[in-house]
Amino acid sequence: MMLQRPSADSSGPGFTPLVVVELASDTKEEAIAWLLSRIRDQQHNGGDGDDFLSMAECQYIIKHELDTLRAKDETHVPGYTQVKLYPGKSIIRRLQSKGILIQFFPLHEKEELKRLSFSWYKKMKLSFQPLDDIRHYYGEGQALYFGFLEYFTIALVPMALIGVPYYLFDWEDYDKYVVFAVFNLIWCTVILELWKRCSASLAYSWGTLSRKKAFEEPRPGFHGVLGFNPVTGREEPLYPNAKRQLRIYLVSLPFVLLCLYLSLYVMMIYFQMEGWALSVYDEEPTFWTGILLFIPSIIYAVVIEIMNLIYRYAAEFLTEWENHRLESSYQNHLVLKVLVFNFFNCFASLFYIAFVMQDMVLLRQSLATLLITSQILNQFMEAFLPYWLQRRRNKKMIHKVRKRRTLEDKELPLAEQVRLEAEMSTYLGTFDDYLELFLLFGYVSLFSCVYPLAAVLVVLNNVTEVYSDAFKMCHVFKRPFSDPAANIGVWQLAFEAMSVIAVVTNFALIGMSPQVKAYFPESETQLILWTVAIEHGLLAFKFILTFLIPDVPKHIQIKLAHLEFESLEALKKKVK
Repeated sequence: MMLQRPSADSSGPGFTPLVVVELASDTKEEAIAWLLSRIRDQQHNGGDGDDFLSMAECQYIIKHELDTLRAKDETHVPGYTQVKLYPGKSIIRRLQSKGILIQFFPLHEKEELKRLSFSWYKKMKLSFQPLDDIRHYYGEGQALYFGFLEYFTIALVPMALIGVPYYLFDWEDYDKYVVFAVFNLIWCTVILELWKRCSASLAYSWGTLSRKKAFEEPRPGFHGVLGFNPVTGREEPLYPNAKRQLRIYLVSLPFVLLCLYLSLYVMMIYFQMEGWALSVYDEEPTFWTGILLFIPSIIYAVVIEIMNLIYRYAAEFLTEWENHRLESSYQNHLVLKVLVFNFFNCFASLFYIAFVMQDMVLLRQSLATLLITSQILNQFMEAFLPYWLQRRRNKKMIHKVRKRRTLEDKELPLAEQVRLEAEMSTYLGTFDDYLELFLLFGYVSLFSCVYPLAAVLVVLNNVTEVYSDAFKMCHVFKRPFSDPAANIGVWQLAFEAMSVIAVVTNFALIGMSPQVKAYFPESETQLILWTVAIEHGLLAFKFILTFLIPDVPKHIQIKLAHLEFESLEALKKKVK
């Protein structure tokens, strides 16, 4: 089933498929007829100018219509008495969960995709990404991610340039990293504030800066008793907030705490392995026992990635079970669960080494091993493995299509494209991409003063990430539905929270430096008091800096005010 632009004759040359809906091969006719009738009930007559909406926007509208299909008086899906329905239940979600609806996805546009691929990743160049073209083809959500990835990479260059000489000429003199830590404090604050301005400029040029979310539609997975929204007066599912809160605090919260305890237990096992490897090296310091020193960190890094992956699935299940009404609320709770666990899982051992063991050599070694191992695993899982699997799938599908065309000479190229894209991997959104950048930002902002090459490694990772992500978006994944957005959402708060933790962490490392301790030879209490006082002062300065740097550039503020003035004037004339 293909949903297309309205046209006088959909079988003629004006036929432009937008979204493919794949049903199970044995789907009953009455169920198909019922689904089509429900879809058509939601459509409205009207023109469709080719230049008014982009293809991505048209596809988003279709997805919105499908997501808002709700059961009314039906007790079951026609032809499937066992598939129960009740008023307010999402029809699409129900069909997917029962295997009647396999998938639905927007089709790629071959010529546009070729042009985008060439300007995006097919030629090596020292220039910015074509964000406007990415936005036109994939939507604002994906374009803002790639914009942030590019911005983050450029912002890391000063850190990398300063870090290389520090690493080369001050290998063991950790005291001199105090200056690097001070630079770190300023850097992590300024780049996030400047990104807000950059993000606002992009969103304004795309027309989404003033996008309001006050009246979000209920998310497709939300279920409840069908009733009327007292604000909009629309019929939609209703679910008691008290019941949701009980699920959060009596089930989700204890589960997260249990996972944190298990993560702490695994960390203690890692330190036992580290101690064993060190004792072996002390007894017989050889080349092989020297290599053995890195094995516990490598194993721990792999275990961390596995634990993060398992926890991610559990967090998604729990957040879905909590039954949040709005997509924004769902995302906020999911991000909070995942970030708390990932932060603890990835950084707890580093904090323990830095502030309990106070072993800067081991801290540098552990940070380097965790960073390098995680990047190698991520590149393998995100770039090489999907590409290899997709190549195998494409070869099989092309063989099937060619064989079918020898038997049926009337096979249409469009049908071939649909079959090929149906076999492609599904893009799961920018969540994992932002999470990876969040963890990399944490490694750099928290402890790069101890291991200055961290910024260099992250820059190299991000450069390859741009090209691998671009390739995957164009040739490995199905085309995702566009995601209208004005900013990077809750991730901005996540990065800002990390920057606050970075200020405290870096100043604590400064306070532990022998250079600083030399100023307080007699009283450790005075050292702690002065460290805390100055750290609070720096936090205050950080928040003042946040206040002084406007989130939206002045010229855009003026343009928005002018647009609002013109809207009010037009409204006055209409009233008169």
